[in-house]
Amino acid sequence: MAHYAIGDLQGCHAEFMVLLERLRFDSAHDRLWLTGDLVNRGPASLEVLREVRALGNCATVVLGNHDLHLLAMAWAPATVRRREPELVAVLDAPDAADLLAWLVSRPLLHRDPALGWTLIHAGLPPQWTLAQAEACAREVEAALCKDPVTLLAQMYGDQPDRWSPEFSGPERLRFTVNCLTRLRFVDAGGRLLLGLKGPVGSAPAGAMPWFRHPERATRNDAVVFGHWSALGYLSEPGLRCLDTGCVWGGTLCALRLDRDEEPLLLPCRGNRQPSG
Repeated sequence: MAHYAIGDLQGCHAEFMVLLERLRFDSAHDRLWLTGDLVNRGPASLEVLREVRALGNCATVVLGNHDLHLLAMAWAPATVRRREPELVAVLDAPDAADLLAWLVSRPLLHRDPALGWTLIHAGLPPQWTLAQAEACAREVEAALCKDPVTLLAQMYGDQPDRWSPEFSGPERLRFTVNCLTRLRFVDAGGRLLLGLKGPVGSAPAGAMPWFRHPERATRNDAVVFGHWSALGYLSEPGLRCLDTGCVWGGTLCALRLDRDEEPLLLPCRGNRQPSG
């Protein structure tokens, strides 16, 4: 049995199908992890959702920020600042209700102790242990299942920007969502710098990637993530970033997690141009 992880698809269905063929992926025996952001910006978000859902239990998906945005467009539209045109086709589809019900039940963090890896979309604050991250993820997942409208309506915003175990209610849930689906940079004090994107070298003084904070409590844990196309493929001890910018004309990345192998990088045609 092979265990693969694939980076952000963002509606790139054709490339996804080619990559699975190149891997000779067998859904009867193999397992697949997806780093989130299944939808948006690419031309075929609806087809991606249908395809991944049809894979059933052999595929594990964590929610990304674009996936949550789709859910907010559906269930908390008054709070959405931008209605993404690529997502309207999903909401108008005859099977939209089934697809959204499936999507909202996906986790924000998946941990496999036997495999030795943890899957997230974006990042972890330096103060969290892996156990804390998992507990906070479960809180958001429970809130999504119980009352998705309220959680989605309250998730937008950049505050609070530094972890406190005293957080409760919407503050605690929003902080968790921001870490697991939006985080790239932090400062030396462990504050989330959610406005910063771009390559590592573009950050101002005092900013650093979340995974390079010297006091990161998860530095001895193995984490695979996406979300950061400007970072591209990253392979460091205990870290793999698999967002290699397929939708921007980069590549779609697949990595076998149960063996020490080089990634498979599929060149992509690109459906969008970076805004800079």
